[in-house]
Amino acid sequence: MAQASRSTADARGVRRAPIVIAFAVVVAVVVLFTVMREEMPTSEPTVDERIAVLRTERAGLQARADSEARIGLLPAFRTASLLFDALAVRSESDGDRAFDLLPSYRRETFVELEVLNGALKDALDRPSEGARLAAHKVAAGAAVQLDRLAADAMPLILSYAPRFVPPRRATGELTLAPGTPEAAPHGALQLDRPAAPSANPTMQAVPRYAPDFAAAGDDDPPLRIEIVGSHLASAGGPPPMLSIGAWRGPATVTPERLRFSVPRTAFPTDSRRTSFAAATLSIRRGSRTVLFQLLFTVLPDRPGSFAFDQRAVTKTLESNTLVSPEILSRAPPGETRTVRRCFDPPSGWRFDKERQRVVIVERLGWQEDVSDPTLNAGSVEFVPAEEPGQVCIAVIARPVMRSARTATIGRFEATLVRDRPSETVVKSGVRALDWREAVRVPVDPGMVEWKLYMRLFDDIDREFEGSADAGLPRVSMPFVSVGLDDDGHTLVLRADPTDGP
Repeated sequence: MAQASRSTADARGVRRAPIVIAFAVVVAVVVLFTVMREEMPTSEPTVDERIAVLRTERAGLQARADSEARIGLLPAFRTASLLFDALAVRSESDGDRAFDLLPSYRRETFVELEVLNGALKDALDRPSEGARLAAHKVAAGAAVQLDRLAADAMPLILSYAPRFVPPRRATGELTLAPGTPEAAPHGALQLDRPAAPSANPTMQAVPRYAPDFAAAGDDDPPLRIEIVGSHLASAGGPPPMLSIGAWRGPATVTPERLRFSVPRTAFPTDSRRTSFAAATLSIRRGSRTVLFQLLFTVLPDRPGSFAFDQRAVTKTLESNTLVSPEILSRAPPGETRTVRRCFDPPSGWRFDKERQRVVIVERLGWQEDVSDPTLNAGSVEFVPAEEPGQVCIAVIARPVMRSARTATIGRFEATLVRDRPSETVVKSGVRALDWREAVRVPVDPGMVEWKLYMRLFDDIDREFEGSADAGLPRVSMPFVSVGLDDDGHTLVLRADPTDGP
């Protein structure tokens, strides 16, 4: 009986052995697959690859921006740059990691930046006010993502100022671009065509004249740059450094702020067009150096040009002489008779009150059929008009004796005048704007219609038009204000580097 029980138990153990072995093999395979999945290369992009794509997109978008984009889209460009640098700093430790394995909040930040780059691309491909507003709206959402990154202990830049680098004070009012004519040709309006980039940047402009008394006597003040963020400086470590071109300088560190004083000469400047300038902020954290790019728009030496055309209507006084028909007034013996006549001027004309007279053509008198003009004391006189603008005369026959018959013939002569309109076009010609002095253009007294052409930074063209009755509409141009002086007789155009959007 005992031997039978042992045989049954042995049989059960033999049947269970393959199950146990199979289970152990499955567990080993699962463990091995998990380990190999962590170590084997994945087909999904890594964090470094996504960073490289975003870096290329940022460089391409900034290179495509024209003057209008470098001004109107600058806040969106700066937000994209700050968010990219923040992601790059936080991705150094896991650059080889598959992007899909990042925490969701990190992936959302990448997606937000990609959406912002897409909005900037749309605004560059199809420039319009709507596209710019859409880019700014997306940039506002990206700024929220940027604020969320401030919760960790990594360096982060939230904002920096200024946005625009002012033009150099020693501007190009005494210089002339190569090939530019001294004066605009007579005739139709011709604004300068955008010039092709010079092969030699030092030959952007050549001096026209430069007498000692006209040379600039003041140097450009340094640009004050202030950076706001978190964890920008480490206690006891070297101060952050800012470099622009060949210039490099340390920061003045205050709580959550860095301040720099940068020479204006450190920024490359074109004489006619805006340009992007990138400053590099380096922060030392232990053995690592963290880099941030700060984007600025540099204003050129010359703001641009304009032309102001006016259609003016002047009135030329035209005159003519009117001789009225002869009017006869006849009176019987001993009586006085008056004949009154009123005359209207021809259509479009008016009587000149200062140049009109009455004429006595003839005075006749008879005594018993004997003609004697001295018997007639009649006259021809102006009398009050019945209607405005009329001329009325009275021809009077008046005997000097009761027995005399009389007859008077009279008329009037007057000068007719009318205003003949004469239309002329008054052109200001192409004139240059100046950063340091307002430009004034007289407004013709007979101006009825006007058109203003403006070219800003050799790249931004605008046309404005209106009528004298409607007044001057709002002329919307960055850095340029347009208006009338106090007496309304002069158009004033003022280029101001502080009047940015």
